[in-house]
Amino acid sequence: VQLQASGGGLVQAGGSLRLSCAASGPTFSRYTMTWFRQAPGKERDFVAAFRGSRNTPHYADSVKGRFTISRDTAKNTVYLQMNSLKPDDTAVYYCAADTTGRMILSTMWNPSAYENWGQGTLVTVSS
Repeated sequence: VQLQASGGGLVQAGGSLRLSCAASGPTFSRYTMTWFRQAPGKERDFVAAFRGSRNTPHYADSVKGRFTISRDTAKNTVYLQMNSLKPDDTAVYYCAADTTGRMILSTMWNPSAYENWGQGTLVTVSS
């Protein structure tokens, strides 16, 4: 599956951005779609996800209440609405997909569990 991420940019602290990730494939609604981020010199961290066809979103504690993940199955696209941005949110944001339909919660947070990645989009939050 191919993933195309977009929507990054430069924003002041307190501002908002919406990231998009368009996916190919006929069974998008069954994919686990996940956003990760990687700040300079740091590991790639989980941000938010939909696991398979389940409608319950999952969030990292650091973004709960500020970020919202959503998906449009008609457009094969997952979004990440980011509000109240902080300088600590500065990172390259990546979307990832698991197409097996067998993703489990204990591994959903782990970048190594994904074989399909978008190219990344840079988000810079200035103070």
